[in-house]
Amino acid sequence: MIKILLIIPTLDQSGAEKQLALLASRLPKDQFEVHVCALTRSGPYEDVLREAGIPVTVIGKSWKADPFAYWRLRKFIQQLKPDIVHTWLFAANSYGRKAALAAKVPHIICGERCVDPWKAGYELFIDRYLDRSTDKIAVNSSGIQDFYVHKKRDANKFVVIPNGIEAPELPSPDVLSVRKKALLEELGLPLDSRLLCTVGRLWPQKNMKDIIWAMDIMQRVRDDTHLLIIGEGPQRWRLERFAQQANVGPRVHFLGHRDDVRELLPLTDCFLLASGYEGQSNALMEAMAAGLPAVVSDIPGNRDLVIHEETGFTVPVGHRAEYGRLANKILEDDQLRSKFGTNARQRILDHFTIDQMIQGHVDLYQQVMSK
Repeated sequence: MIKILLIIPTLDQSGAEKQLALLASRLPKDQFEVHVCALTRSGPYEDVLREAGIPVTVIGKSWKADPFAYWRLRKFIQQLKPDIVHTWLFAANSYGRKAALAAKVPHIICGERCVDPWKAGYELFIDRYLDRSTDKIAVNSSGIQDFYVHKKRDANKFVVIPNGIEAPELPSPDVLSVRKKALLEELGLPLDSRLLCTVGRLWPQKNMKDIIWAMDIMQRVRDDTHLLIIGEGPQRWRLERFAQQANVGPRVHFLGHRDDVRELLPLTDCFLLASGYEGQSNALMEAMAAGLPAVVSDIPGNRDLVIHEETGFTVPVGHRAEYGRLANKILEDDQLRSKFGTNARQRILDHFTIDQMIQGHVDLYQQVMSK
């Protein structure tokens, strides 16, 4: 039995946390004893993990540099005696790897989940310094590997394991029609409305203003289109004000956090994502699994998912007008929309399943243990 400790900064409702919860709860129980540690705080995924029988420990880091949290983490690791410590995201990669080294853990895996252009020189130095004692660096996208190899991290240590999601069965056209009518009535929109959708945290990385601005183009060429923005975040009030300033307020609808995103996605016509950087967007994967064509920023991560002119369109970052032009192209051509949607769903079914993600990690853990 291999004892594994997964360390992540929080258990918030976000992409990396979701993948960690899926991994921890579905690793073969006859091969792995799994523990999860949240470095800073807990969150909604703690309940998911505990329901799956996974022990969860919260360290309670309070400051960016918190020696007391490091001491508590090191002591916890010493008591647990894991065979492998697998850290996720920068804070956990830093504190977790250093504490694991001090606790003499036999094997350490570092998890990079996103292209991180915000990292300063000293943060990249910390990455490279701790890489020396790290067995492998697990990433979910080849774009992340390319980014960090360019930052002079050891190319031989990278292992790419794409995210995995569960593609739901799609409702029949009749059921979708009834559900869409109910949604339109809930939002107070005409029954012939066409719906664009985006899902994500409302903060600068996601470039939500680009999508809102694109609605100004859409309303000039058609009068039946509305944008649904699903998610919460610190920029919500700014984005709501921007929508009013851009004169698209009546066409942009902020739905906040929704627990029924999977049910909502098939009711829309096209998915938009304008992020400046990503790892591998769970929201985009779920949209593709729902059979939606997508118009997304041409960045690593998105590029692994959306094949230009096969499953949707990719747009250079910041080219706001293109989101409107290409979304309109999809809405104007039902045959193209159906083709993109079918191809998108099949791509997820073929390459991005939960079983494939789990098996990738099983192979990784067995590989490092065999050294």
